Amino acid sequence: MDNKNRELLRFTTAGSVDDGKSTLIGRLLYDSKSIFQDQLSAMEQTSKRRGNEQLDLSLLTDGLRDEREQGITIDVAYRYFSTPKRKFIIADSPGHIQYTRNMVTGASTANLALILIDARKGVIEQTKRHSFIASLLQIPHLIICINKMDLVEYDQTIFDQVVEQYQDFSSKMTIRDVRFVPISALHGDNVVEKSQNMPWYEGRTLLSTLENIHISSDHNLIDMRFPVQTVIRPHTQEHHDFRGYAGRVASGIVRKGDQVIVLPSGFDSTIQSIHSFDGELEEAYPPMSVTLTLADDIDVSRGDMIIKKNNQPTIGQDIDVMLCWFNNKPLNPRSKFYLKHTTNEVRAMIKEVLYKIDVNTLHRNTDDKTLNMNDIARVVLRTTKPLFYDEYRDNRVTGSIILVDESTHETVAAAMIN
Repeated sequence: MDNKNRELLRFTTAGSVDDGKSTLIGRLLYDSKSIFQDQLSAMEQTSKRRGNEQLDLSLLTDGLRDEREQGITIDVAYRYFSTPKRKFIIADSPGHIQYTRNMVTGASTANLALILIDARKGVIEQTKRHSFIASLLQIPHLIICINKMDLVEYDQTIFDQVVEQYQDFSSKMTIRDVRFVPISALHGDNVVEKSQNMPWYEGRTLLSTLENIHISSDHNLIDMRFPVQTVIRPHTQEHHDFRGYAGRVASGIVRKGDQVIVLPSGFDSTIQSIHSFDGELEEAYPPMSVTLTLADDIDVSRGDMIIKKNNQPTIGQDIDVMLCWFNNKPLNPRSKFYLKHTTNEVRAMIKEVLYKIDVNTLHRNTDDKTLNMNDIARVVLRTTKPLFYDEYRDNRVTGSIILVDESTHETVAAAMIN
């Protein structure tokens, strides 16, 4: 299979501090031969200088100097690697409580979340919080890596206890596919190679699970949504009358000859052609970037959405969302925002905070409605113009929103539409 057609799996990693996340990613890259020789030499030198007896694999991912010096991960670091079966992008998110927002950022596009648990500690508050965020962001697959099995003598009963503990807690959430793998990131047990120390574990190794987990059906292929990013008018002699609408297919399948409607105008037309970088296509599906042409000359601009006639999104200005507040300044109830939704930008305000969620206990707090950094709450937004949206659980692209502060232009919140 050539490099171009290999499927891409995006996954995010989460775990408490010192659960061995950076070591695990280092081990994945090292054992799957995805490290360059100069990186390897630099790691060997730093490990020696610190007096470590063996190669410190965590040095590979903790790219920021502060992280290396403190031995912790602060920001989301993206790593790319590939095997003959698949290409991977890892979003390595920090484990600390004060970086919940970084985890939301890293996980927003992931197909899969890797949650690390220290076999000695079992399910802790951080585990619950990361799992809740994974379920909030509707990440379709979860792999729970029970790490540091070497420190509990590779004992099966300890592994079974942690699995049971996790299942008790996760039954309250909507997580579709959970798998458990006992590993030792430090020694490489069950990461890339099968462990000789745990003959009782009959499942796949972590890498084999990542390579074989079925992700092609994670996209919504039913509701066709095409947010227009830009209008293409070449004005050349050759393409004098060409008028195309470029963007990325958010969901569904679009085919030549489909009857479509353009929102917000409501004009209807037919798809005349679909153009891609490689030439004309008969059909397009997510996450392809294409240019569509319509049979009729109607007014379409950036932020409009092309949809199928008999399958329409919700259109509204009062939007009920789960919101994660990113900014270090608390939310001011009267502030105005730029709201970004697909390719559309409108102005908005927060009309009402319904309740805050305690991410550790999943309890709803209706008394305290002040939103500080990393708080997650259910709120109602009011927009100046109608949005065309779907529920986040049906469509992660048309169901997500970003809020930008009007005065500072900082991204202050991300939200999932209920």
